[in-house]
Amino acid sequence: MPPRDGAPRTAVVIGAGPAGLSAAYELLRHGVRPIVLEEGDDVGGLARTAQYRGFHFDLGGHRFFTKVPEVQALWRTLLGPDLLRRPRLSRIYYRGTFFHYPLRPVNALAGLGGWQSVRVGLSYLKWQLRPHAREDTFEEWVTNRFGRRLFLHFFKAYTEKVWGVPCSELRAEWAAQRIKDLSLRTVLTSMFVRPGRTITTLIEEFDYPRLGPGMMWRTLADRVTAEGGTVRLASPVVTVHRTGSSVTGVTTASHGTREHLAADVVVSTMPVSHLVRRLDPPAPPAVLAAADALRYRDFLTVCLIVKRADVFPDNWIYVHDPEVQVGRIQNFKNWSPAMVPDPSRTSLGLEYFCNEGDALWRSSDEELVRLGARELARIGLVREDEVEDGCVARVPRAYPIYDRDYAGHLATVRDFVDGLAHLRTAGRNGLHRYNNQDHAMLTGMLAARSLAAGEEHDVWSINTDQEYLEEVRADVAPPLSLRRPA
Repeated sequence: MPPRDGAPRTAVVIGAGPAGLSAAYELLRHGVRPIVLEEGDDVGGLARTAQYRGFHFDLGGHRFFTKVPEVQALWRTLLGPDLLRRPRLSRIYYRGTFFHYPLRPVNALAGLGGWQSVRVGLSYLKWQLRPHAREDTFEEWVTNRFGRRLFLHFFKAYTEKVWGVPCSELRAEWAAQRIKDLSLRTVLTSMFVRPGRTITTLIEEFDYPRLGPGMMWRTLADRVTAEGGTVRLASPVVTVHRTGSSVTGVTTASHGTREHLAADVVVSTMPVSHLVRRLDPPAPPAVLAAADALRYRDFLTVCLIVKRADVFPDNWIYVHDPEVQVGRIQNFKNWSPAMVPDPSRTSLGLEYFCNEGDALWRSSDEELVRLGARELARIGLVREDEVEDGCVARVPRAYPIYDRDYAGHLATVRDFVDGLAHLRTAGRNGLHRYNNQDHAMLTGMLAARSLAAGEEHDVWSINTDQEYLEEVRADVAPPLSLRRPA
């Protein structure tokens, strides 16, 4: 895109998460000088790493694996030997029993018990004979593939903890990407029979930065500034200016002072609903109403320091049990030993899914630390008196919700946003899509290329394939980009 009025080409990037920093880095490759504006006090966005008393806490649990060679190459370039190869172990906790995930035959059958296993099998056969005719909801999708009884045992409680939406209302779009395998039959087959096609599974091990994912994003931010870009923290964007259908710049507020920044191009990774609300002149009423209808799920991590060298061997445990509120428990020491400064201690991250402003969100840090200690003891992982300290990190708008009506509202918003020249949206919240960090990076890269080099990429189509995200065929090279359809 040629510069207007002969001025040097400049860009504003809204958000310093994986998508925003990748966009800034790519813009520099094309001679465009980016100013990255981040509302928080650290880079990394939803993938940042918090610190407390020398302990590092990964907010969300971010495995570094990808099907995109370009993203993998950038990770290796940025961190080199500080990108560790880690083994994966994760389990499900349900009603007093731990189940390995992915399922293992002896463990699964022993955990369920003989009679319950028979009932699960009969339920599966029933739903194979009379499946749901449509698979619009998560409940319908899982029931058709696993049977009603297994859905109730292993999917319902945890899914509703995460999303705060009944499984009968949650849309099915993301299920195939997140659940291994695609049916009870394929789970059982994969337990005993080696698959015939050439598969490279990425779930047994993954890469991980020595000091957590924030190490990656701080390194990328340093690279952006070293090569001529600017990264500003505590600088939220309060207005996105446009003349007709052309975006011309933004107004940012920092320490009570507002500043207008003109820009040739803008990449936005803020929630797309917020982007629409901050446009000046305003978007049409129908678009504003659609943006307001898009919903998000928030979560908080209760970070606990435990007086014990070893607590459990897993990277994380999914807590499907409805008797406790915690949804997932991370053991940061098992991600990287360097995350814990004292080898006689273990740091755990208890993830609670909630809505910003609800009772759990408003609880004090002291109340949440006590809640976390009680629930660890109830599960049987540690005693309450072994928890010596803790802190809380709150993460708003962590998950775009796929509720009953989201697709129509998002289509209205997308049609309008796509009509704005000199603007591209990217990232999980910028596209209202439950993307992993590698997808977020790719959307940022391709958005930057669209604006700086005139390439046409449909970033909305990234991560829409209905295939398991942690499994790739070894004999097929994944595409690096998605061209916008003609």
